[in-house]
Amino acid sequence: MIYVENNQNDFLIDEDFIKDIEKVADFALKKEAVNINYELSILLVNNIEIKNINKKHRNIDNETDVLSFPLLDYPKDKVFSEVYLECKFDETYLDGEDLLLGDIVISLEKALEQSKDYGHSFKREVAYLIVHSILHLLGYDHMEIAEKAVMRKREEYILGELNIGR
Repeated sequence: MIYVENNQNDFLIDEDFIKDIEKVADFALKKEAVNINYELSILLVNNIEIKNINKKHRNIDNETDVLSFPLLDYPKDKVFSEVYLECKFDETYLDGEDLLLGDIVISLEKALEQSKDYGHSFKREVAYLIVHSILHLLGYDHMEIAEKAVMRKREEYILGELNIGR
């Protein structure tokens, strides 16, 4: 189950936009071997709200494009598909039968700015931010060069499979 909440008024968000977000998120999760019931929340905000969340949770007083708050813990250098194949997650990570993945916060205002900077559509930028965040929820990171290369390859693969190009 994907819960999308719109907490901003700068962009008109219709049902089709929400469905597109859900489609991208579900597709990315399936490509990453999440073939069980899950719960994921996506919060849509503006730059002011994401800056406040960033300061509160990361002590960084800047706006950003997206924040990911994973609920699952992974061993170093492991991602969901590797961990899940080795063992089932304990009840801590379950709500009934659903695996609790975490939360994603996206600044639609920042996504629009970046879409213009990168010369692609707003829809593509939002899709990229969703895929990027989902990979974070599943254990991927980009703090080291090797990790970043793996994560970028997965992002481009998933977006390519969705026919969402630059």
